[in-house]
Amino acid sequence: MPINFTDAVSAYQKIANQDTLPGFGAPDQAKSSDFAGILREATQGAVDTLRQGEAQSLKAAAGTADINDVVTAVGKAELTLQTVVTLRDRVIQAYQEVLRMPI
Repeated sequence: MPINFTDAVSAYQKIANQDTLPGFGAPDQAKSSDFAGILREATQGAVDTLRQGEAQSLKAAAGTADINDVVTAVGKAELTLQTVVTLRDRVIQAYQEVLRMPI
């Protein structure tokens, strides 16, 4: 299956022009307003995005997916994973800082 370079570039540009990260959009007013609810919604959105990327990759391996959809889904999944890893690292760093505080 030949891949058109310009289609791949345009799909990556489409992802780069989005205002919010996949799975981390602004919460609606009707949804949870507490921190745990917001965190739960963001986590679920990240998991959904990763699953969509995996599903598109499987479709591409089977030869049934459009390459633009695959590149878009995988790009969103990659960006979401990088964001989650960065947040995890920051939380661990903050926790370690709290442990170093004198009592």
